[in-house]
Amino acid sequence: MKHSQHRATLGGKLSAVLVAAGSSVGLGNIWRFPYVAGDNGGGAFLVIYILCVLLLGLPLMVAEFSVGRATHRNAVGAYRALDRRWSFLGYNGVVAAFLILGFYFVVSGWTAEYMVHSLTGELARYSTAEEYKSIFDNFIRNPWRPVLYTSLFVLATHFVIALGVQKGIERSAKVLMPLLFVILIALSIHSLLMPHGGDGLRFFFRPDFSKVTPSTVLVALGQAFFSLSIGIGTMVTYASYFKPDTNLRHTALNVTILDTLVAVLAGVVIFPAVFSVGIAPESGPSLVFITLPSIFNGMPWSMVWSSVFFLLLVVAALTSTISLHEVITAYVHEEWHLSRRAAAWATTAATAVLAAAASLSLGVLGRWTVAGMNLFDSLDYLTANILLPAGGFFTCVFVGWRLDRRILRAQITNDGTLRFRIYGLFIFLLRYVCPAVLLLIFLDNLGVF
Repeated sequence: MKHSQHRATLGGKLSAVLVAAGSSVGLGNIWRFPYVAGDNGGGAFLVIYILCVLLLGLPLMVAEFSVGRATHRNAVGAYRALDRRWSFLGYNGVVAAFLILGFYFVVSGWTAEYMVHSLTGELARYSTAEEYKSIFDNFIRNPWRPVLYTSLFVLATHFVIALGVQKGIERSAKVLMPLLFVILIALSIHSLLMPHGGDGLRFFFRPDFSKVTPSTVLVALGQAFFSLSIGIGTMVTYASYFKPDTNLRHTALNVTILDTLVAVLAGVVIFPAVFSVGIAPESGPSLVFITLPSIFNGMPWSMVWSSVFFLLLVVAALTSTISLHEVITAYVHEEWHLSRRAAAWATTAATAVLAAAASLSLGVLGRWTVAGMNLFDSLDYLTANILLPAGGFFTCVFVGWRLDRRILRAQITNDGTLRFRIYGLFIFLLRYVCPAVLLLIFLDNLGVF
């Protein structure tokens, strides 16, 4: 399939890596990974997680890259061009991206709120985890403050998308990804210098496989899969902007390394700090918004470090919301034949309404439930437990069993100019191992095990 001369392309190999890495790196790496690792034994979980990323994440990412660059179309158009009967897989990605933005924008707004309160010194007025829990609970139930910060985050994302692929997405990735690593490294050094920080490093890097259970493996598999943004059309959409000479395997490997490195650095930031003040690493989802503020408040220059940390979360959240927004914008632009500006505004308006409703469902609209859950929780459950595993599973089936072998090999080898010695292993993983693993994750998420 020939590349359309009218379609935007990314500037080069580095741009492809940074843009795709920006899609995979997000709050899942910095917020979710540390508390999941803490809940599942630290070092042993890290080892299993890395193995899962290599065996599950890489083949799936290469598969989605191949679909996107082979067609140079949005997620729906890409699968339709390759096999019209499989266009449902693209729709699954677009719907998943839309629903994820519904609650992801809300959480992103929380990070912006906390960054502002860190800068103003508001967070420094309190000292205990109980006080921070009360602050957080009151904030998310407030009828207007979370919606305000959510709306600001929506507009920031729209601004980047409206500038286009090269001037918006590519330029933002070149600024935000290096900034994210600079902040992570600065915070890591600070944490390592804290008293008893070495205990946190030993917990994180010294595996204790006696703590490993089948559930630990399944959680690691799920975290690896979701961290890489597989199954929601982002990698298909971004790969559609790749140049013909982009090495898909090297790009996927580099993205995977960067994504994993961010998660590891987040652990280096958080676990030494947690152990330094004697807090259990199994603090769960409250680690970022309740536990860590109380830790920062006990440090010298608490306002500075707290502000820098929440700036890190804002940057990570923004790279993800940009990629999710682009999946929907590209679909609306190309399939509904709207201008890119109109498609961006339509996406922004629709996601803003959904996000506002999701935010209010934690407070004044809490009585409105879906399957016994408020809107915020139902969006999280539906996407994480059903749509994403389904997207990944059917991607494996399509690329592994249905996609023309000549198209797949041409994409992976750049029309025969690159050698791929483990092509047979790649196909084996894609046909048998990845679908089986994703099915296990799906059943585990539904509570079968």
